[in-house]
Amino acid sequence: QVRLAESGGGSVQAGGSLRLSCVDSGRVVRPYTSGRLRRGPGKEREFVAAINWSGTDTDYANSVRRRFTISRDNAKNTVYLQMNSLGPEDTAVYYCNAANYGLGLDYWGQGTQVTVSS
Repeated sequence: QVRLAESGGGSVQAGGSLRLSCVDSGRVVRPYTSGRLRRGPGKEREFVAAINWSGTDTDYANSVRRRFTISRDNAKNTVYLQMNSLGPEDTAVYYCNAANYGLGLDYWGQGTQVTVSS
């Protein structure tokens, strides 16, 4: 069954913005840390951003720091990734993740394609 549903991907020109959403179906055991990873064409999967359950602690890859913002609204079971100043190097399939490794839980969304043209 789908536990994490992703939306918001698409195509945009360099310099543009997109906002990705990751909705928890309600079947994900709480609390959990949410993260975003991506896999670009011909590249390994890489970490993008993460946020803790309360939203008080975030972490970013150096390549997206100051351009991307991760946030969450637990009342809506949703984690957002606001992506600004996009460049062709940001082209990738973006995956959302929900994890509580202490409980051995690790869920993934289906991925959403982001394409940035120059």
